[in-house]
Amino acid sequence: MNISALLTSSGINTAVCAVLFSLYSILRKQPSLVSVYFGQKLAQVRSKRNDPFWLQRFIPSASWIVKSWVASEEELFATGGLDAVVFLRAVVFSIRVFSVAGVICLFLVLPLNYFGKEEHKHIRDEQLSVFTIEDVKEGSRWLWAHCLALYVISSCACILLYFEYKSITKMRLAYITASHSHPSHFTVLVRAIPWSQEESYGVKVAKFFTDYYSSSYLSHQMIYHSGAVQKLMTDAEKIYNMLKSNSMDQHYGSRLLRCGFCGGTSTSFKILSPEPENGRTTSCLDSPDLREKECGVALVFFRTRYAALVASEGLQQPNPMSWVTDLAPEPSDIYWSNLYVPYRIFWIRKIAILVAFILFVTFFLIPVVFTQSLVHLDKVEKIFPFMKDITERRFMKQLITGYLPSVILMIFLSIVPPIMMVFSTLEGSISRSGRKRSTCIKVLYFVIWNVFFANILTEAAIDHYQDSIMKLGDPKTIPNQLAKAVPSTATFFVTYVLTSGWASLSCELIQPFPLLYNSFYRFILRNKDDSSYGSYTFPYHTEVPRVLLFGLLGFTCSVLAPLILPFLLVYFFLAYLVYRNQILDVYVTKYQSGGLYWPIIHNTTIFSLVLTQIIALGVFGIKRSPIASSFTIPLIICTLLFHEYCRQRFHPVFKKTPAKTIIDMDREDEHSGRMEEIYQKLPSAYFQINSESRSLGKSLELNCPEIQANSRETGNISRLEDLETPGKMSARLP
Repeated sequence: MNISALLTSSGINTAVCAVLFSLYSILRKQPSLVSVYFGQKLAQVRSKRNDPFWLQRFIPSASWIVKSWVASEEELFATGGLDAVVFLRAVVFSIRVFSVAGVICLFLVLPLNYFGKEEHKHIRDEQLSVFTIEDVKEGSRWLWAHCLALYVISSCACILLYFEYKSITKMRLAYITASHSHPSHFTVLVRAIPWSQEESYGVKVAKFFTDYYSSSYLSHQMIYHSGAVQKLMTDAEKIYNMLKSNSMDQHYGSRLLRCGFCGGTSTSFKILSPEPENGRTTSCLDSPDLREKECGVALVFFRTRYAALVASEGLQQPNPMSWVTDLAPEPSDIYWSNLYVPYRIFWIRKIAILVAFILFVTFFLIPVVFTQSLVHLDKVEKIFPFMKDITERRFMKQLITGYLPSVILMIFLSIVPPIMMVFSTLEGSISRSGRKRSTCIKVLYFVIWNVFFANILTEAAIDHYQDSIMKLGDPKTIPNQLAKAVPSTATFFVTYVLTSGWASLSCELIQPFPLLYNSFYRFILRNKDDSSYGSYTFPYHTEVPRVLLFGLLGFTCSVLAPLILPFLLVYFFLAYLVYRNQILDVYVTKYQSGGLYWPIIHNTTIFSLVLTQIIALGVFGIKRSPIASSFTIPLIICTLLFHEYCRQRFHPVFKKTPAKTIIDMDREDEHSGRMEEIYQKLPSAYFQINSESRSLGKSLELNCPEIQANSRETGNISRLEDLETPGKMSARLP
């Protein structure tokens, strides 16, 4: 790829970003799109924006940029939680590190690379390889500058990582301490309860914890097979809200709606009265025996946080496949669907998911090879001469080599997160945040392999196709081949940052799928109620891997091909503004992991640093610079020692909750008298059916005499609300 192709790709992506950023500044002012770009802040829209002739609505502005820039970290924490702060800290860390790397590499390393050889073409026709370490002669005395730059970048990254890890660890401890009223601190999720014909699951749970945790056991709540009921209730609530918004009459019985898609008659939809018809009664409980619907899963409540912590950490029986205990997630975070699955089959699922993951990664090599063949079109033409006719026009060749490969790869990568989310769901995560974090790790592994390593190996294969394919497969030559291929593949990584980085931020601002969803509801279904469109949580499983992948590309290419650094810095600056805006206005925080994304960020950054140093060691060896090679080895050892120190010093806080912190919280609540209030709220905290559907459940309860009769017959159910679904049942000690 030459400079002209890079400029073509840069120009196209800059134009796309400018258009989409301007379009976003207009769309966010439209009253009909408030639910897309402002999430829960519907009531804060100024009334003058309802005027269709308000001129400011159609003029691009930078007000959202100013608002995102001036927002404090406290505001971001209050809006997006600790996970949002951790994610933005990763973006700020990248800006700081690559700013230092940009100053050193662009003003020291890049000129040395360019003038490494004396013969040069016109700057427009120059290949991008002249700006990489490939252009430096073997045995050059100037390779010490590359080694010095590597030392400075690694030292700066480690220092910043240390202070960030230390700060975020304090924030996590403060987050735990501030969550006094969280019911998850008192709740243990018990799975794999042994089945017995003589006793129900509920009776066995009560006996077990009464016998072994008599002083700390408070009560328990069984989990029932109600997944289908929950989905029906949730869908019914959404449809009810959608039809309710079109009401022109306050009397439900006389409401008539028109279908906006086919132009149907005014009797297309009719909403019936929620009141039961006179003379008609139906049985709500065809099968009052709830025992048949019990799962081998229960939520057990304890009197203190420390007791719940001890119970969750210990092995309850010699058989580790029974009475499995974990600290329960928050009520809004718990993933009910996976609780119904028998615990004993999860290990089989995990093996199957691992095999499926490997097969999917292998299959994805096909688009990677295709995109790399487009980048190195001149080399492919030697293998397939018929392609010369396609690339005769200069602009077409620049478009194919500079823009098309990264676009094709980005399109294929868009299907990866949904598939990985399915994999993580099947693995059996008990929390929504845990499922998203597991998806984040899978997507991260996938993009590191397929975007970085697979492209490098494909580059090496294309370079050595005519020599011998077996030469690439020789293990002795793989380090040298990788060291040669990384600087060459850096030209593709530059265009990938432009397309997947800049363009992805533009799409993140525009929100194309919610925009289409909103348009369908508003103009096809004629739904005018903004609150019924739903809300979205921040996609950490896609954005964290993207930021970390660009960090990997920045570290590995900073010394070898520093031309990527200006484009990376532009991406991270734009990401800082865009993500802050999305967290403040667009996404709703329904649940969070409490900063558990930071260990992923830290470990990936250390991996990127060590990989960069190993590749540089190989390059210095190929360039026959023994001094630079010998100085790189201690740097690798020091980086690994730093990582081990952080793992011992900070990481345990993210794996386990400190007992001292929990005990201090228990003592404070006992002295202040808050314990009794917490005990009263625990049984009603976990509700299998979505809380939005409770009103429907209450209406059902009031009109169902079977439910009321069953509640009087069952002594261990204390409230009618507990029978809105079979999944709400608390067995208390006498």
